Amino acid sequence: MKTQKTPMRKCIGCNTSKPKKELIRIACYEGEVTVDITGKAKGRGVYICKDAECLNKAIKRKAFKRSFGQDITEEQQQTLLEEIKKHEE
Repeated sequence: MKTQKTPMRKCIGCNTSKPKKELIRIACYEGEVTVDITGKAKGRGVYICKDAECLNKAIKRKAFKRSFGQDITEEQQQTLLEEIKKHEE
């Protein structure tokens, strides 16, 4: 019997590959950046660790601008930070 492969995704903050279930998906659709808990929201998605430090690294490295084609605003950064802190381990 075959064993199932676990889907791996790369965090845009620390640039490490982890199983998809250990990361949080952030989606951008029509300029709106949201935390996608279900993993099925419309739009371009990127993955980030459940750690505020990774979010800060991603912002500093301008990873969101590269991935989404636009910068995220201060308000969106605060919203993402609050959501990630809820899920922090």
